[in-house]
Amino acid sequence: MTVWRDVVGQEPALAVLQRAVADPEAMTHAWLFTGPPGSGRSVAARAFAAALQCPTGGCGECRECRTALDGTHADVDLVSTEGLSIKVSDIRTLVELAARRPSVGRWRVIVIEDADRLTAYSEAPANALLKAIEEPTSRTVWMLCAPSLEDVLITLRSRSRHVRLRTPPAEAVAELLVRRDGIDPQMALYAARAAQSHVGLARRLATDEGARIRRRDALRLAVRIRGVGDAVDAAADLVKIAEEEKENSLTERNTRERARLLETLGADPTARTQPPHVRSQVAALEKEQKTRATRVGRDVIDRSLTDLLSVYRDALVRHTGAPVAMVNQDNTPLVDELAGLLGPDQLLAAMDAIGTARERIEANVAPLLALEAMALGLRLPR
Repeated sequence: MTVWRDVVGQEPALAVLQRAVADPEAMTHAWLFTGPPGSGRSVAARAFAAALQCPTGGCGECRECRTALDGTHADVDLVSTEGLSIKVSDIRTLVELAARRPSVGRWRVIVIEDADRLTAYSEAPANALLKAIEEPTSRTVWMLCAPSLEDVLITLRSRSRHVRLRTPPAEAVAELLVRRDGIDPQMALYAARAAQSHVGLARRLATDEGARIRRRDALRLAVRIRGVGDAVDAAADLVKIAEEEKENSLTERNTRERARLLETLGADPTARTQPPHVRSQVAALEKEQKTRATRVGRDVIDRSLTDLLSVYRDALVRHTGAPVAMVNQDNTPLVDELAGLLGPDQLLAAMDAIGTARERIEANVAPLLALEAMALGLRLPR
């Protein structure tokens, strides 16, 4: 067992990282991990951080490996955001931290899992980080994770060593689910294909029947939209699915966070009014929770659109006869029905409409408006 056990289908990237661990000449102070969603960018970065701290280069068993992987190592800081962007204040705190020497480990490692969110609305957070990377501190290593090079400010990526991850084979993801999570092999392979090798989504599909039902409903939209009324209803359904999942996943968590905050502040949770300092803290928490809810809702919609896109992709494969595996092998009747209704040009236009909707939602367009415009473009011919 090694720290690399959960990094699946990334042999070329692993060779680069393992060489850097073993050879000081191959090591550098800043790394940029890119790859499609689900390729395991943050998993690879965490494994690399653990290997750098391990006396034997990543055994996976020692205290350094275990604490680095689970996020409790004193010299490995894992930074992610549940909001829409990373704040400048957070980056400045990291820059101050990076200036310190490691306390117990060989390196001070800072992993930013959502580096693409450094420039979500402003380049200020990325610029705050730039000086620390331009003038590296001895024994400090930065690891940035982003979907692509274009998602990171050019001045940052030009000063980082690039490690590109690829979409792993579905069979490799299924093997991981069986080995790590004890999932039935047949279910694991279905989930890996349906999730298009996204490890996190595959695990959820394999373990959550509700997620499988929501995916099935999203796929059915491809043959359901025949008129303007159907388009409006389909957009509303996608938003409703996102709202329900957001409510289910966040309500209990938000309640726990509020109760814990009040307990920390010594406030009475049953009081009708709270002192000003308590009210300000609660208001700040509620603002963070609202931002997190917005991101969760967008992520759910984006997953549904990715699933919907896969049906049009499979129907196009049917038309072209391309020798590639279908994503929806478990739902070939639906794929065949869609292929019979739309030709290649129409399928490509539908895929463009879905891609445009995803871009608009990411650019902060109201999801319902973006989805209604998309659904109008997905209407089937009469």
